[in-house]
Parts: sequence; C-alpha cells; structure tokens
Amino acid sequence: MAEQIRTGVLVIGAGPVGLVLAMDLAWRGVEVTVVETRAEGEPPSVKCNHVSARSMEIFRRLGVAAALRDAGLPADFPNDVAYRITATGEELSRIPIPCRRDRYTAKTGPDTHWPTPEPPHRINQIYLEPILFRHAQAMPTLRIINRARVTGFEQSEVGVVARAERLDGGEPLEISCDYLVGCDGGASSTRKAIGATFRGDPVVQRVQSTFIRAPDLLARMPAGPAWATFSLNPRRSGNMYAIDGRETWLIHNYLRAEETDFEAVDRDRCIRLILGVGEDFQYDVISKEDWIGRRLVADRFRDRRVFICGDAAHIWVPMAGYGMNAGIADATNLSWMLAGVLSGWAEPAILDAYEAERLPITDQVSRFAMEHAIALTKQRGGVPGDIEAPGPEGEAARRRLGQEAYELNVNQYCCGGLNFGTFYDASPIIAYDGETPPAYSMAGFTPSTVPGCRTPHLWDREGRSLYDRLGPGFTLIRTDPTLDVAPLLRAAERRGLPLSVLDLEGGEGETAYAQHLVLSRPDQHVAWRGDRLPADPQELIDLIRGARTMKGARRAGAGQAETAQLSQAG
Repeated sequence: MAEQIRTGVLVIGAGPVGLVLAMDLAWRGVEVTVVETRAEGEPPSVKCNHVSARSMEIFRRLGVAAALRDAGLPADFPNDVAYRITATGEELSRIPIPCRRDRYTAKTGPDTHWPTPEPPHRINQIYLEPILFRHAQAMPTLRIINRARVTGFEQSEVGVVARAERLDGGEPLEISCDYLVGCDGGASSTRKAIGATFRGDPVVQRVQSTFIRAPDLLARMPAGPAWATFSLNPRRSGNMYAIDGRETWLIHNYLRAEETDFEAVDRDRCIRLILGVGEDFQYDVISKEDWIGRRLVADRFRDRRVFICGDAAHIWVPMAGYGMNAGIADATNLSWMLAGVLSGWAEPAILDAYEAERLPITDQVSRFAMEHAIALTKQRGGVPGDIEAPGPEGEAARRRLGQEAYELNVNQYCCGGLNFGTFYDASPIIAYDGETPPAYSMAGFTPSTVPGCRTPHLWDREGRSLYDRLGPGFTLIRTDPTLDVAPLLRAAERRGLPLSVLDLEGGEGETAYAQHLVLSRPDQHVAWRGDRLPADPQELIDLIRGARTMKGARRAGAGQAETAQLSQAG
C-alpha cells in the first residue's frame, strides 16, 4: 500500500528554481512538498555562476541573501571579467566588477550604482544550492523528500494525485495536492505530460566544459586573478571561471562549427591552449560538464492545475547568467498567485496570468542571450592572426581586440536592463493606463511606474530600502498622505486581499513616483497607479485578484484608443 501524503503544492525538483518556489510558498503560509531524485547533500553540477540582482532581491525577502553573500569566492577575490590572449598570457582588457567585500560600497565602474538593496553576486551553484536547501529544510510548512521520483499524475477539477516511488527500496508514494509544479529541468517529464513542446533553436553552440583542480594556476597569472577569464587567440578561444578562488576552475572550450562530437576534440590539448601552459602543467579533471547551447521556449507553461518553471519551460545559452535567474523569476511570479488562491483571496482565474506574463518575457530574454552568443562566436572566430606579433602592428591589434571584447561584453556582465527593465504588458490582472512601458536593452533601462513594470526602488532618508518596507502582499505606495485611501482598503478587506499602505516622505519619490498612488504587487511589479482612487475601488480589487477581466485591456503594441481605463473619482 502506497504511503499517503497530502500537501497544498507539490514541487518536482529541488534545484534552485524548485527550492525558491517552495520557500516563497512556505513563507506565504502554504503547505508545500518537494520531491527530489538526488540524496540530501549530493552536490549539484557546476552550472550557474551568477545570481542576478533581481534574484538577490528575492533572496533578501526570504531571509537568505546574507548567507549567500558570505559564500563562494573569497571576500577579496576580484569579480572582474578579463580578456587575455591566454589565461596565463597578456591581458587585453578587463571589465571591473567589485569583489563581494566591496559589493555594497563600490561607486565606480560599470557594475555599480544599481538601484537595488541587493546588487548581483558571483557564486557557483555548488555553493548556492546547499544554502538554499538548508534554509528550505528549516521552514515549518515545507517538506523535502530526497531520493524519490514522481512517475505520473492525474488531475481533476479539485486537485492532482501524483504517483511516486522511493529510489532506495522502491516503496510507492501517493501525493495528493491542489497544484503541481514541475521544476524538473530541460528533460522535464512534467512538460511532456502536459503536452507542452519546445520551440526555437535546438543548437546555437557546443561547449566542451571541464571542471578541474589546478592548485598552481593562480601563480602562473601575471595579470592577476579574475572571476571570468576569456582566452582569445587563433589556436583556441575559451573561457574560465574561478570556482573557489584558490584551485578549482570551470573551463569552457567553445567548439568550432565543424566540431560536433565532444569526445573527438582533444580535451587536454584545448585546455592547455586556452590556459597557455605546456605539458609540465599538472591538473586533475573533477568532472566533464559538456553542454549544447540552445534557445528553446515551451509553447505553454500550464495545463489546468499543473505548471512548469525554469529549464522545464525554457532553456537557452547561458549569456548574462539568465537561465537559473529567469527560472527564479518564474517561481516568484507563480508562487504569490498560487498562495492567493489557496488562501482564498484570489480567484483561480488569476493563475492565467502566469503564462500570460512569463512566456513573453522568457522569449524576449532568450533572444537577447542568443543574439549575444552569436556575436561572441563571430568574435572568437575572428581573432586576427597577428594578435601575438611583436612591434607596433601587434600592439595595435591587441588594443583593438581588447576594446572590442570590452564593448561587446560589458552589457552582458553589467546587465541592468535584464534585471530591472522587463515588464508585463499583456496581463489580465494589471490595470493598464495606456502609457507604453519604457524600452530596455540588455544593459539599459528607465525606472517606471507604468503598470506592469518593476516597482522602482529608492532609499529613504534613514537609509532603508523601499523593498524592506513593502508588505508581503499588495502595498499602496502613497506620496500624498492627505489622500483618503480608505475606500480601497475596505474593498480589499471585503475580499480578504492583503493590502497595506506605505507613505513616502516629502520628496522621496518625486522622480520615479510621478503619480500620488502606486499599487505594488507581492512580486514588486506595478498593478495600478493614479493621482486618486478609481471611481469604483472594488472593481480594481477584483481585477488584481483575478475575479474580472478588463474589457479592452491593453496588449503588447496596443494604442491609446484600445486601452481600458479605471476612471478616477472626482
């Protein structure tokens, strides 16, 4: 007889995306169970090396940002990105990025002045994931079942019943839940079970990656250490990430178009060419981490009570570190909606917003990543033959390549646009007002309160972050405390919707907050704004909780005439 388990939400997969989803749900009071095939403490692969500022903001809210910030590379290890002829050779250029000791205080360079309480953090997944796991494991409404696999599920109008088995012994489990979320990676069985199909570019690049231990490599670098070191030469171009800042490294050998078989390419020879070392150099291979860069996005993210997040929904070349980070954004977009339905203040129709909001964003970001990968491939293949020549001509070639490498890559590694510029412009639960959100690039963005945009961050006069002052539910940000907002509060109370009011002191938000009232959602995106309350506050509350759909609500590219407005009182 199968062991019976009852939970609110079942999450398949305890990678970073699954753990964040489970943690955010538990933080909101939801009973959640995570099923993971790996054993407790079994290390993940050496994949993601970067946590975005947006993800760090989420970790701050969950109370785990400080622990993550203290892990990974040594505190004083440069987080720079260096471009060299070889890893141990002449440096061509360098993108300065503050080490974690200086992350909150640095004011110069392209990777500072972030409008956030939590700038990015360079940390490998092998350090990140165990910290998330321990934090999740300690949460009272969160259960993790290791060494188990979900083998199938059936759903009905009232819930989902999943079949699972323990991998050590084969004992069956039956898990009943209200909702199921597959965070089970690129080969996701959940995606296949709901009939979703990947579409896009199945092969953008092939990368022969090797995780090595080389204790004396740092001493061979006359230009000094860096978090990422790119080698650009006619023989073999590649990239190397510092993992522990002492002796472990992840080396990416970017295969050429004609090199389609990973094992047919001489791994050792390529590593030595990338590093610029001879046969006397000793290193140990810890693991082979070969991968194919793709741009694939599922055509749907949901089937009724079953959802997919992260790599299960989209995979692409890991430019700007936005594989895992986009998955974390998926998770926190979905979690507050699920929590709202399970708490009773949101209607099940609110869940339609998950796919409507996240699918277009993942498609946009994946194209940024793919286009950048193509540009990098052209650069690596176009390294001039005289790059190592002595004399003025060689020096000019090296200066030129170094400048080109800097200009091409600084936007990838200092990507404010991807952190703060993305917006939801086709959501059924956002009250649009006809203004088009500001365009953004990989690096550039304009903070905005246009509905759908990220709630603009600011510091108060006492040095407190606006995000630390927002409530866990909806927050009405008010710049004019004389405005009477009681009708909106009463409308929210009637539906049980969590809503608090935050008054900004005079002048605090005068630049970013032109309207007197801005309604921020639980995921820190703008749901509505205005200089006074709508004529019918209940209409607005019902919209944002999924109980009604605005007729003619603006969609991407729609003009002013197609925009529905919530008319303001008075």
